[in-house]
Amino acid sequence: MAHVSGAVLRVAGLRKRYGGAEVVAGVSFEIRRGECFGLLGPNGAGKTTTLRLALGLVDPDGGTIELMGEPVPRQARRARRTVGVVPQFDNLDPDFTVTENLVVYGRYFGLADDAIRARVPELLEFAGLTSRAGSRIQTLSGGMRRRLTLARALVNDPDFLVLDEPTTGLDPQARHVMWDRLKQLLARGKTILLTSHFMEEAERLCTRLVVMDHGRFIAEGSPRELIAAQIEPFVVEVHGDGLEGWSESEARALAARVERAGDTAFCYVRDAAPLLAHLERQAGLRYLHRPANLEDVFLKLTGRELRD
Repeated sequence: MAHVSGAVLRVAGLRKRYGGAEVVAGVSFEIRRGECFGLLGPNGAGKTTTLRLALGLVDPDGGTIELMGEPVPRQARRARRTVGVVPQFDNLDPDFTVTENLVVYGRYFGLADDAIRARVPELLEFAGLTSRAGSRIQTLSGGMRRRLTLARALVNDPDFLVLDEPTTGLDPQARHVMWDRLKQLLARGKTILLTSHFMEEAERLCTRLVVMDHGRFIAEGSPRELIAAQIEPFVVEVHGDGLEGWSESEARALAARVERAGDTAFCYVRDAAPLLAHLERQAGLRYLHRPANLEDVFLKLTGRELRD
């Protein structure tokens, strides 16, 4: 294995086309040891393709990739020996028990069964599945299956974890449990590349992140840096029976920006006091005053329209 310095992944000028569409359009980034690097974007932004290129699962049309000190795709198989992957959709084997899924997966890395089985109790405890060691996959809840997929990605004790939307489809309780497990991994010095549609998840976990759209990176920084640089500090969400008749021209005089989405007007302000005083005089309107967050940045940069 080649020596790996401070970066576990370096990507420069990465490009990939499918048909006539360039889905990854010259992106460059570096992930340093011990950080959680977020890759955010709407559906079709190019996130999953970027991950697959970085892992050597598809060949790029241009650019260079270095994973764990190895050139990819030329030495992708060797590079992946110290990488753990949690795919967007669970691909656990339904014919095997929880323990058998871990053992069989470990064999793909050339690990002996004795070595894998020695790790199984620790992995099951980490996933909160010790009591389900002999259970079939069909009997597990969605949260249990997702935690098992994470535990399976750790069977080779990887230095670097690639997580593609790890909490999609989970209820809030299961999502918080998964966040706790990921924080434990970061505390152990693991490095994580995370894609997510949950902005709260990115704010909680990511040291740095990029926002990707139409195959390009359109913003980069820590969550706090992006919020400070891209958005006004406060948001007033206005809704209620009187919204249609409300004079948005008055609001626009009091807010830096006003965006309408469905039955809600989002007013972005630096000083909320004048707008709040104005709203107190508007019969029938209700409002929520809150600090701006990463979701506001995401929607400003990528728009509010649905993506299929």
